Amino acid sequence: MVTQHKPLRIEDYAVIGDCQTGALVGRDGSVDWLCFPRFDSPACFAALLGTPEHGRWLLAPKGEVRAIRRRYREDTLVLETEFETETGVVTLIDCMPPRTESPDVIRLVEGKRGYVDMRMELVIRFDYGSLIPWVTRVDDGLIAIGGPDALRLQTPVRLVGENFHTVADFTVGAGDKAPFSLTWFPSHRAAPPTKDPVSEVSDATDWWREWSGRCTYRGEWREDVVRSLITLKALTHAPTGGIVAALTTSIPEQIGGVRNWDYRYCWLRDATFTLYALTTGGYADEARAWSDWMLRAAAGKPSQISTVYGVMGERRLPELELAWLPGYENSRPVRVGNAASDQFQLDVIGEVMDALHVARRVGLESDATSWAFQRSLVNFVTSVWASPDEGIWEVRGPRRHFTHSKIMAWVGLDRAIKAIERFRLDGPVESWRRVRDRIHAEVCQIGFDIELDSFVQYYGAKHVDASLLMIPLIGFLPATDARVLGTVRAIQRHLVKDGFVARYHTDPKIDGLPPGEGAFLACSFWLADNLALQGRHDEAREIFQRLLDIRNDVGLLSEGYDPAARRLVGNFPQAFSHVGLVNTARNLTRHGGPAEHRPKS
Repeated sequence: MVTQHKPLRIEDYAVIGDCQTGALVGRDGSVDWLCFPRFDSPACFAALLGTPEHGRWLLAPKGEVRAIRRRYREDTLVLETEFETETGVVTLIDCMPPRTESPDVIRLVEGKRGYVDMRMELVIRFDYGSLIPWVTRVDDGLIAIGGPDALRLQTPVRLVGENFHTVADFTVGAGDKAPFSLTWFPSHRAAPPTKDPVSEVSDATDWWREWSGRCTYRGEWREDVVRSLITLKALTHAPTGGIVAALTTSIPEQIGGVRNWDYRYCWLRDATFTLYALTTGGYADEARAWSDWMLRAAAGKPSQISTVYGVMGERRLPELELAWLPGYENSRPVRVGNAASDQFQLDVIGEVMDALHVARRVGLESDATSWAFQRSLVNFVTSVWASPDEGIWEVRGPRRHFTHSKIMAWVGLDRAIKAIERFRLDGPVESWRRVRDRIHAEVCQIGFDIELDSFVQYYGAKHVDASLLMIPLIGFLPATDARVLGTVRAIQRHLVKDGFVARYHTDPKIDGLPPGEGAFLACSFWLADNLALQGRHDEAREIFQRLLDIRNDVGLLSEGYDPAARRLVGNFPQAFSHVGLVNTARNLTRHGGPAEHRPKS
């Protein structure tokens, strides 16, 4: 029987990955979430749900542990967890070597002092915990097969089967090494050749240090920026260039709530911020790959553009609820797929146009067909900008005339006009200018509430929305404009709690869901950017430091934060949060950061 497993907090996890997929490793030595062969694969062998019966891989000392210390090897994604017991100390090293063909998880137990009695428990469950595979013992481990998926566990440690679980008890002394390697392969093929786990750890360490060594960021908080850039690289699907929003699905935005979404996909609206983060770090190849991925994914008839895509550019992402899973800390439902892929979100077109304009400005120009596609997008915007949509937060309630959506429609036209003015491209610039000016005038008239002294969430509303912090960041109005200053004050008054910014006041009438969620960390970074643009640098730095302080012990952030419970919430690790960290660090370090560069585009 598997040892009783108490659910870990989100911050108790670290990420390992091979730039095509990834796993979460708990500070107790458990791997509780692992996707094969890519981020959104249904071949997950485990689930971050606090229920070992649905899959888990534990490597930990038997009995009482006096202390646990963990860290990433400097400038890498190689995780080291040190366990101290009454009899000795061991280090557990976890990594996924950059992939050649088959994805591997390497776990290496090294004895440091004395001796430690260890326990390994492996519960393999495919298809989100629903399928118990057929396990066969082989000379150096086992092979598990279920449907299209197969796993090979390689280790010199003696394994024992117990009630559809695999366990092992062994002792590690000072200087001893106990290696484990878990490799996925298609079940219709032969198992791949065995590898040397010790060499794999060394190779992974060298690979990540070479990659990190290319970072050109030299400003304040460099170590924090590098860690966030490594996290973004880990969330990158190397073959396509797509960057997933997070490694997980259905980690709740409020513990026990129903706002549980699948974030293992790529969002177009993250595009511009992501480009700035990558170029800030000096990673032009990754920025170009992301830009090219975005262009391929969005290509086609403009009316069919989606907000979210699979890593290969898939558009059909049907949302399903997995009733057999209890959810993280009983937060149901567990969802796979994302219904937002079927929504109309006007702001996405502006985001794509802005990102491609930024790419052009920094020398990441795509091929000649890019401008033709952009022209078709702008022409589509001119025909639909006056329509209601589901907005940036992908509400499940009725469509509305969201102020942020209109502003981003303005951005789409504005960037197209500037492309013509600055790069001598062709297009109906006078016609586009008229539409751009009309949108600007309407937003300033209908989207601004005089009594509130602020722009509002949607036309006719009497409340604010954190997406309005984008107004100066994209150049719609200057940061020192009286209407922007009033909007920032209103957001601070109504949406800031304990120093963190909520997206908006959740209300079933607006988004069709029960109220309640944590603060959204990206919005808190946006507030810091706004204050910096206003010259309120001390306040901006205070917010930024508060955000740094809530990272877990290995420097990772999730989507949100619950100030009352003082814990991370939402999917993890969250790319958008780490993108915000990189960009805000750059904004606060010296002039000319993304917050100043983007509005001047």
